[in-house]
Amino acid sequence: MKKWLLYILTGMFTLALLAFGAFYIWAEQTYEPTDQLSDIPERQEDWVIFEPDGEPKAGVVLYPGAKVEPESYSYIGNQLREQGYLTAIPSMRFNFPILEAQKVDDILERYPLDEWFIGGHSLGGVAAASYADVNQEQLDGLFFLASYPADQNDFSDSDFPMLSIYGEKDGLTTLSDIEEKKPLLSNAAVLYEIKGGNHAQFGWYGEQKGDNLADIPVQEQQDIIVKELVKWLESS
Repeated sequence: MKKWLLYILTGMFTLALLAFGAFYIWAEQTYEPTDQLSDIPERQEDWVIFEPDGEPKAGVVLYPGAKVEPESYSYIGNQLREQGYLTAIPSMRFNFPILEAQKVDDILERYPLDEWFIGGHSLGGVAAASYADVNQEQLDGLFFLASYPADQNDFSDSDFPMLSIYGEKDGLTTLSDIEEKKPLLSNAAVLYEIKGGNHAQFGWYGEQKGDNLADIPVQEQQDIIVKELVKWLESS
């Protein structure tokens, strides 16, 4: 092999290694649950699972946002558990849900319930929509928390049950984003705007870079999320 080709290949490999290293360091700097959260179950392998007493009404899988630890959604998980829903929140490879959109298969196999709903926060919602687009027969509905489908996941010709909850003050998934992506939602989609809500308060992990400050407390926003989600689950 000529020396110049060897130098080029070595340089490309070194750059790729540096790029991966930088991505890994960035991805591991996660948003963790605040000290205000309590009653957080221990992880079962890659899952945080909230199991109700008695037979679950249905199963709910919530994909976390990018770089957000699954425990940050424990308030929602606990509230859904109290309402009778088994709720499962996974950790993702490199804390990037789009890399493991098929993760839900693990939990569907473990809990053979009659009804399953999937959704997610931010990039987690994008990953959930990617899965639901090709697996609608296994699911009973799709929900978005400050999120929307990617352009290649178009549900506009279907009546697949959907719920989109978004925040008025969200600095990352903005109102214009929600409006722009609305044509990708199904004919059965229900949309709900949380007045004064922002992006980070769809979880409970403190402030998030690029977001706006909310006009309402985090627990108020979380209670609205749970209320609208349960209303939709029961109507579906």
